[in-house]
Amino acid sequence: MKKHLLAGLAALALLAGCDRAKPPAAVADPRQLAGVFAGYWERQAPLFPLAATAQGDNRFNDRLVNDQTRAFRDSLAGLYQTYLDRLGRFDRGRLGGNDQVSYDILQYDLQTRLAGLRLGLAMGAEYPVSWMIPFNQFAGLPLTLGQYGAGMGAQPFKTVPDYDRWLGRVHGFPAWADSAIGNFRRGMRAGVVLPRALVVKMIPQMRDLQATDAKSLFYGPIARLPKDFSGADKTRLTAAYQAAIRTDLAPTYQKLGDFLEKEYLPRARATAGLGALPNGQAQYEFLVKHWTTTERTPAEIYDIGLREVQRIAREMNRVRTQLVFYGDLKELFSYMKTDPRFRPYRTPDAVLSGFRAIQARMQPNLKKMFTTVPKTPLEIRQTEAFRAASASAEYSQGAPDGSRPGVFYVPILDARQYRTPAMESLFLHEAIPGHHYQLSLQQENTALPKFRRFAWYGAMGEGWALYCETLGHELGLYREPYPYLGALSQEMHRAVRLVVDVGLHTRNLTREQAIQYSLDNEATSAAAATAEIERYMAIPGQALSYKIGQLKIREMRNRAEQQLSGGQHLREHHPGQFRNRYQLAAFHDELLKDGVMPLGILDRKMTRWADNL
Repeated sequence: MKKHLLAGLAALALLAGCDRAKPPAAVADPRQLAGVFAGYWERQAPLFPLAATAQGDNRFNDRLVNDQTRAFRDSLAGLYQTYLDRLGRFDRGRLGGNDQVSYDILQYDLQTRLAGLRLGLAMGAEYPVSWMIPFNQFAGLPLTLGQYGAGMGAQPFKTVPDYDRWLGRVHGFPAWADSAIGNFRRGMRAGVVLPRALVVKMIPQMRDLQATDAKSLFYGPIARLPKDFSGADKTRLTAAYQAAIRTDLAPTYQKLGDFLEKEYLPRARATAGLGALPNGQAQYEFLVKHWTTTERTPAEIYDIGLREVQRIAREMNRVRTQLVFYGDLKELFSYMKTDPRFRPYRTPDAVLSGFRAIQARMQPNLKKMFTTVPKTPLEIRQTEAFRAASASAEYSQGAPDGSRPGVFYVPILDARQYRTPAMESLFLHEAIPGHHYQLSLQQENTALPKFRRFAWYGAMGEGWALYCETLGHELGLYREPYPYLGALSQEMHRAVRLVVDVGLHTRNLTREQAIQYSLDNEATSAAAATAEIERYMAIPGQALSYKIGQLKIREMRNRAEQQLSGGQHLREHHPGQFRNRYQLAAFHDELLKDGVMPLGILDRKMTRWADNL
């Protein structure tokens, strides 16, 4: 299978090279643009079969591409350059409005991916990192495979062919792991290695996944075999899954764990930031642009973070004064962390029910804020035990056809320690109207080219979700001071990220200093602060997208309200002369209807919308 994959990738790279060699000289007909969009999507889809599965494209459910090879990276570069050349044959000025947006997005995406590859980053990954660091404690195929193979995620397990396809995918894992270990070793020789603190977390993850037979996470689909399967199919599949666990999965996870523990950990580094690595500064500057989709420098973002930390602290002090709390903010944080009133739960189900109650409370007010809502349903689930210790609360998008709901995952290590103050803002961010509305509406919009329906830009996507946290009062939440303090604490958390992420990767901030800065400015625990800081160490720059995106969306909302309502001065001094054309629901609908995009492109789109009303 490995030879087959390499041959296919080499052929794709050769084909891409042939495409570049003979570009037509004539300007392309605008009517051909849709074919370019569709062609790009079809060409990239088999290279990312796990992403295709998550998007509801089940054609490649039996595939696991070995993305750890030089041939794969070369094929990506060839593909991206081919379609950048094809896109360049169109006269943008002759395109319609939404086609111009699509043109701008694809051009931006292809140019960004090529730039990342030239810097040695694995741009096919969800979180771009050096190809010499194949995975970490937060992200990568060994963890993703567990989510898919447990039988409760994106990989379908409904029919006998579904079960057989998963076996095909599993059989590619040993070859992937061998190549990944080879890349780790290349990194060791080049001085490109993970921080020791992260490797220590990766080893038990691998150990947890190397269980065999019924103890294995990957036995889940067999434990839930559909009742309508024949006895013969059940017997065959049970034996096949047991064999796959014994021969493909468990030994591979054991090999990865042994390598990390015995060979890699002794060579792991003491430093925390990307700037300590060869070419690390250039990579981080790229990642800042990639995740914020802006031209802001790390220094500018650091300064924004400091200002936001100060602003939010002032608002928290204002609420503290209203509460007649006589201690300072740090004492208020301690009270919110330790007082039993904020830890009312005893079981994981009780925590999940608490989130469902939040959804019910704010549901009546959603129609005031949104005219268009998604068809995809939402479920609230506890995060799987094997990854809960290193996971944050998160949203997993549903299938575009509605066959799989969107899922809000909540890690609950000890329900008795689960605190209530930030639950409302967390639900607004990860579930409704945050990621669930944005991602579902985007996927459900079949008028968009597929590369836009299934796109992700963290600055807009995470910026939108953080912006949604600020809608609590308007949605009937934050009725008590402590949930509002929880929301402010979460916003402070995103402001702190600007300081510590840039600090870690450009200012020699140590892991311990970053953890202490978080503890000094947030209502958090040492364990939670540690997990967060180690996340920023693992995926540099990603944490910047939230606050930068939120600030931009709030700026666009304020600008649209000022422009479309005539402005406060005109309303006060010339009443009746200006029609208020501003509706918040219309603003939200326009913002979401075309999916995520780089912030500059979004700003131009929203400006045109307001100008044309």
